[in-house]
Amino acid sequence: MQYTISELAKALEAQAVGDTSLTIHRLSEPGSAGPGDLALASNRKYAEALADGTAEAAMLWADADWQALGLKAAILPERPRYALSYLTRVMDQGQGFAPGIHPSAIIDSSAVIGENVSIGPGTIIAAKAEIGAGSVIGPMCVVGWQAVLGQDTYLREHVSIGARVRIGDRFHAHPGVRIGGDGFSFVTPEKSGAEAVRETLGGQGHTKDQHWSRIASLGGVEIGDDVELGANSVIDNGTIRATRVGDRTKIDGLCHHGHNEVVGNDTQISGQVDVTSSATVGDFVVLAGQCGIADNISIGNRVVITAATKVMSSVRDGKVMMGYPAAEMKTHLEGYKALRRLPRFLRDVSELKKAVFKTDTSD
Repeated sequence: MQYTISELAKALEAQAVGDTSLTIHRLSEPGSAGPGDLALASNRKYAEALADGTAEAAMLWADADWQALGLKAAILPERPRYALSYLTRVMDQGQGFAPGIHPSAIIDSSAVIGENVSIGPGTIIAAKAEIGAGSVIGPMCVVGWQAVLGQDTYLREHVSIGARVRIGDRFHAHPGVRIGGDGFSFVTPEKSGAEAVRETLGGQGHTKDQHWSRIASLGGVEIGDDVELGANSVIDNGTIRATRVGDRTKIDGLCHHGHNEVVGNDTQISGQVDVTSSATVGDFVVLAGQCGIADNISIGNRVVITAATKVMSSVRDGKVMMGYPAAEMKTHLEGYKALRRLPRFLRDVSELKKAVFKTDTSD
């Protein structure tokens, strides 16, 4: 896998300077780059490390003085980090999954397999499942009964897709993804202690000790086009209607998405986020790591939720939320600053009390 500087710059719609015929074999960090590498030095700080390596070519920034850095050639994109998304894709050697269907794969005779599909060892494709053309289904995966996967799906190893799940084109699932398990939905014969707490905001009353009865999840999962799920993420079936994830949404590893949840388009969800049952998340939303979204609430469009924030009530469009319980970021920071000043404030009050209430004990 090799490209010239000219070829890469043309694909990036970026300026190429110097000897653009130089051939690139791999990408490298500046300090360890050598001849044949493209050093990734997207700003001046990273470029300082070029002196520690022997790179002849680098991807820099738009107005970089590439000659002063001792390079023979450079690519100068307007937005280097965006350019990196292309470069890493074209230089990715993949996982080495072999083409064709491995002899150990178990494929039901009623399954529909598109053209140019790769299916790895130990994988199971259930009855009436459909796999779109150009897809790669890695080793030890399971695609359930009547599940439908669009074109150019890419499943890494140990991915499970449950019955009746429907997924669009160019879906990408990392190892251990689980889609289509039952939602965590249980009910007691009479009002439970948890229900009483929710109603009273604290009191359980005289609820009985009762067993839990499972509510089955019949609704399946529906996922749009160009969606990506990180390792060990989970999306549960809806109870009656499907749990839904919109187009181009990206979900990091170790995330949980509860039954009946709806996530919009172009939303980014970082690691360890939990979006609980029947919550709605809008378009162009960012949920940073370890957020928690309570059940049955709505997150508007273009909302940003900062890391470890716990959202207990609905959020309007465009808000930036922080803290536990979540508040607008500006409000939260003002409250935090006030809390930091509290010890000094209490000391001042104590000194004032001593001055005001000082008693003369002399006879």
